[in-house]
Amino acid sequence: MTRFGYTLMTEQSGPKQLVDYAVSAERAGFDFEVSSDHFSPWLSSQGHAPNAWTMLGAVAQATSSVELMTYVTCPTVRYHPAIVAQQAATLQILADGRFTLGVGSGENLNEHVVGKGWPTVTRRQEMLREAIQIIRELFGGEMVDWKGEYFEVDSARLWDLPDVPVKIAAAVSGDRSVETFAPLADHLIAVEPNKDLVDKWHDARRATGLPGDVRVIGQLPISWDPDRDAAVARAHDQFRWFAGGWAVNADLPTTAGFAGATQFVRPEDTASSIPCGPDVDAIVEAVQEYADAGFTDVALVQVGDEAQGRFLDEAAGPLLEALRAKVG
Repeated sequence: MTRFGYTLMTEQSGPKQLVDYAVSAERAGFDFEVSSDHFSPWLSSQGHAPNAWTMLGAVAQATSSVELMTYVTCPTVRYHPAIVAQQAATLQILADGRFTLGVGSGENLNEHVVGKGWPTVTRRQEMLREAIQIIRELFGGEMVDWKGEYFEVDSARLWDLPDVPVKIAAAVSGDRSVETFAPLADHLIAVEPNKDLVDKWHDARRATGLPGDVRVIGQLPISWDPDRDAAVARAHDQFRWFAGGWAVNADLPTTAGFAGATQFVRPEDTASSIPCGPDVDAIVEAVQEYADAGFTDVALVQVGDEAQGRFLDEAAGPLLEALRAKVG
C-alpha cells in the first residue's frame, strides 16, 4: 500500500502555523509528515524560513502518531554532521520513534550563508557520504574520533540515544548518487517518478547483500483550490522555481537569483507541472505516476500558506480517501 504524507513547508509558513498544520494533518489522516530545512525561501513572495529542527521538536510534542521526517537536511556545510546526529537522536526521543532523518547534498541557497563557499556536485556527494558515515558512528553511542577528507570529530559521543534507532533516507538523482548512497542509507528519496532510478537503487542494495525492498519516498507539489484560476496564480507566484529542476536550483544562491531564473516562466507553464484547482482526480493521477515507478511513500506539498487551512479542513479527507481507493 502506498502511504501519503503532508509537507511542512518552512519556506511559506511561520513556525507556529506549521505546528498547527502538523496537528491538522495528523487529524486529517496523513500517514507521515515531512519538513523542508531551509535558511531562505526560494522566492521572496514565500516569505518564511524558520528553523526546521526547532519546529519539528514542537511538532513531535503536539502530535502523537504521525511519522516525521526531514526532507531534506544537508549535513555538510551549514551543519556539521555531528550536530545533525545529535539533533536527530534528540528528535527521535521526543517523537517516540516516529522520526526518519532525510539527508541530501544541499542547495547553495541555504548553505552559502555560513561563508564556506559552495562545492561542486561531485564534492558535495563525497561530503555527504562522509557525513552519513560519521552520523552512523555517533548513533552507535560510543566515543567517536574521526579525521576524514572533509570533517573532523574530536572525542564526540551522543549521551541521549533513542530506544528506536534513527533510520536514514538519502536523496538521489542519478546513477552516481545511487551507487554512492544505496549501501549507506536505509531508504531512498527522489523528487521525480523515475522507475529506472528506483530499480537501480534496489539492485545496488541487493548487490551488497542489503535488503532491496525499502521505502522510496517522493514529493509532489499541488495547488488545490475551489477556484482554479486562483490556484494557478498562487502556484505561479510561489512555486514557479519548481520548473528549473534541481540541477539548476541547487546552484542558485539567492531569492533574486531564483526570481531572475524564472522571470519567463508563465502561469500555464507552472500549471502544466503542478496539479492546480479543485480536481481531485488530477492529483490522484499525478500520485499514481509515483506508485507506478515503485514509490512507497508520496508527500504532498500544498502551495501557499494562505491555502493550508482550507485544504486541510475541506480537501485533505476526501483526497486521502480517493488516493487510498485508487492508488496502488
